Amino acid sequence: MNLADLHNLAQIEAAAKSRLAPSTLSYYDGGANDELTVAANRASYAKLALLPRVMVDISEIDLTTSVLGTPLKLPVGIAPSALHGLAHPDAECATARAAASMGSLMTLSTLSNSTIEEVGEAAPGRWWFQLYLYRDREVSRALVERAEAAGAGALVLTVDAAYLGRRERLLRLPMVVPEQLALPNIGAQHPQPLQYFVSLLDTSLNWKDLAWLRGLTDLPIVLKGILTPQDADLAAEHGCHVWVSNHGGRQLDTAVTALEMLPEINAALAGRRELYLDGGITRGTDVLKALALGVNAVFLGRAALWGLAVAGEVGVVHTLKLLEDELRLAMALCGKTSLAHLGPELVRAGG
Repeated sequence: MNLADLHNLAQIEAAAKSRLAPSTLSYYDGGANDELTVAANRASYAKLALLPRVMVDISEIDLTTSVLGTPLKLPVGIAPSALHGLAHPDAECATARAAASMGSLMTLSTLSNSTIEEVGEAAPGRWWFQLYLYRDREVSRALVERAEAAGAGALVLTVDAAYLGRRERLLRLPMVVPEQLALPNIGAQHPQPLQYFVSLLDTSLNWKDLAWLRGLTDLPIVLKGILTPQDADLAAEHGCHVWVSNHGGRQLDTAVTALEMLPEINAALAGRRELYLDGGITRGTDVLKALALGVNAVFLGRAALWGLAVAGEVGVVHTLKLLEDELRLAMALCGKTSLAHLGPELVRAGG
């Protein structure tokens, strides 16, 4: 496939869906229940309109920023998503290399096919590790120690999935994981990996557990799955950074979207911690709106998988490059020359 013929993320998505196995697509693309929140994630960006300024020197546009001290050439990273090996044989290593080559970073899912150590070698200094807390804390402890030893820049604790949402696509068409695809971070091979993984999760997870996690590591801790200003405030009080997310609409259907809650959450944080977002981003204007509302960076979930399925590492690079070009153009057309110049005055309720 000629990537030059794929001019936007929607075309990449369509190309990926035409070549993925139906059971893989059922897993990657599906959401909870009626998938209303999946649709709302995308629709939320169209509800905000941009207010461009004119007569500004836009001959140079600076997209650089940093997250937790790591410099980024592009404020778009890769969110944790499971089983990249279903999309391409090079799995998470390809995705991590793509993000690193673009001067960004990837968050490695616990449910990865590549090992922590392989990703650490593929993208040194440009990856975080996503963690679930298991009932058996020693298994979680071992994962944290491995991630730190392999050079992870942060731990991303998913806090909205003590139970997995009801994903009816998977009930109709269960995911099939080929025997050759290992899941090195869940402690054992199992013919039904999702069901086994659910049995490992600690449903008693609460704020007190952060002290245990902090006792294991000096790495920054990011809480992924925050959707209310109250929880954002608690996260900051516990020394954690905030990742606003509804898990791609895969957990609680009809939940609020990350974008619509951003203003309240940003106000609650009041600059005390860094702020990130995922969910529904398909255009550079989407990235611009989220940045204007206060995030330090946005992260892609499914969009990265579509690029990986189309062309492996270069497909993910192409996905990120399209967003980079679109973001640069959108900033120029809005009269903004750097991310530091972005603020809520750039957007208003529209559509």
